[in-house]
Amino acid sequence: MRIIVGISGASGAIYAIKVLEELKKQKVETHLVVSDWGEITIKTETSYFLEDVKSLADYYYNCKDLGAPISSGSFPSDGMVIVPCSMKSLAGIAHGYADNLLLRAADVTIKEQRKLVLVVRETPLNPIHLENMLILSRIGVIIMPPVPSFYVRAQSIDDVVEQTVGKILQQFSICIPRFQQWGGQ
Repeated sequence: MRIIVGISGASGAIYAIKVLEELKKQKVETHLVVSDWGEITIKTETSYFLEDVKSLADYYYNCKDLGAPISSGSFPSDGMVIVPCSMKSLAGIAHGYADNLLLRAADVTIKEQRKLVLVVRETPLNPIHLENMLILSRIGVIIMPPVPSFYVRAQSIDDVVEQTVGKILQQFSICIPRFQQWGGQ
């Protein structure tokens, strides 16, 4: 299995780091691209450096490198996740404005009809955000805000992050042992 992981400049870089860690455990080949603001968010919100995050992926591409393999439909993948996904990235994807590798890889994922999961981070949402999400949802893109599952009775932020990572990876039919599915009452 091969998944492209994008990190944009929205809050929630820890979700991406934990997704990469889990994909590495699952032996899924990962191709990472990080926007400039994604890098700043990693530094601001976590104790990780970009080099640490890059080391979690099998391949890393500079966001300015529009000639990278993931910029082409001839590069096979099982899909892409952008986690977190900023409203700027969402808007670029929704309107085909692929001016960097993150957006180009998402554009290619859509045109090749592969799975694209956007873990959008913003609140409150304005009508423009909602319209952009609707545009993408109508063509099959999965819009997945990282909403906590309170039924798991999380004891820490790590528990909340882990449950969200489980939900994200479930979209690619990857199950992690600690993910708690709703079992009913």
